[in-house]
Order: sequence, then C-alpha cells, then structure tokens
Amino acid sequence: MNRNLFVSFIYLMLGAVILTACDDSPKNIKITSGFVKKYAQLTSLEGIVRNNKDIIKTGQINATDENGQLIVHSKFDNGHFTIDIPANTGLPILLLASSETDSDQWIVAVVDDNISQYQINPTTTAIAKAAKAMGGYTRANLVRAAEETVHVPDANKTSTGWRGDPTTQYGGWH
Repeated sequence: MNRNLFVSFIYLMLGAVILTACDDSPKNIKITSGFVKKYAQLTSLEGIVRNNKDIIKTGQINATDENGQLIVHSKFDNGHFTIDIPANTGLPILLLASSETDSDQWIVAVVDDNISQYQINPTTTAIAKAAKAMGGYTRANLVRAAEETVHVPDANKTSTGWRGDPTTQYGGWH
C-alpha cells in the first residue's frame, strides 16, 4: 500500500510541475543595465514630425525624462526640429511632439546617446507605449516592441536579405 501511495504522490508532483511550467501568460521583464547612460556634452537631436499622412507643419517638442519631468523644449517648423539636450542628461528621455493645430501628440523614446536623428510619428508612439507596458524604455523593450508593433511580411524575414531570395524577387534576376 505504501508503494501505491508513493507512486500516486510522484504522479501528483509531476502533474503540478507540468502545469506550472506550461503557464502561457506573458511576462513583463524590466531589464536594467546597472548604470545610467548620459549625454557627455550638449547634444543636438533633430528630425521630422509626421502623422500617417503628411508632415506636421508647426508645433512644439518637449524633451522629458521617463517620469514626465521637462528637460527642455523647442518649437518645430515645417515638420523639422532641432532640440539641444544638456550635458549630463540621463537616458532614457522622451521627445514629445504636439501640433499647434490639433490635440494630437507623438512620442519617440531616446535610449542611445550615439543617435541624433529621429522620426516622430504614430509608429514611434506605438512602439514607445508598448515598450513602457513591457517594463520601461530599455533598448531590449524597444526592439521587442518594434518587432511586435511594425508589420514585416514573412517573405522579408529571411537570412538572404531584407527582400528575401533575390533569384525569386520580381520573377528572378534582372
């Protein structure tokens, strides 16, 4: 009888392990690097503000930390902006663009001190929001958010290049 009880106990434990291991709920993981990247010197960030249809003519750019504290602000004209980020400003920062003509607002998350050109549009806004929901504005979360937010056809995900096999693209070699 003890042997049957032991075997039943083993099956019960095995079942509990399997059920625990098969949890399909998404995990939010916040990856921290242990140090804060900072701009070593005054740095100019520039770029273009667009909606899904056209360039946003005029508006304002606010650079904030991830808690919403204003760092610096600037105006943009004909869609183009330049904003000077002070030395020793920690990353990540958010560039928030708002139009003077309507209430729309767009965001891009800045996590790399070596990049100075930015597009701000609805796609960058969706990526930033998804990264925040994943645990914060880290490079890993932004990459994952971009992969999950932006549609890339399966044919373009091959190891032969962005457009897939060049021998079959557009009916073969040209």
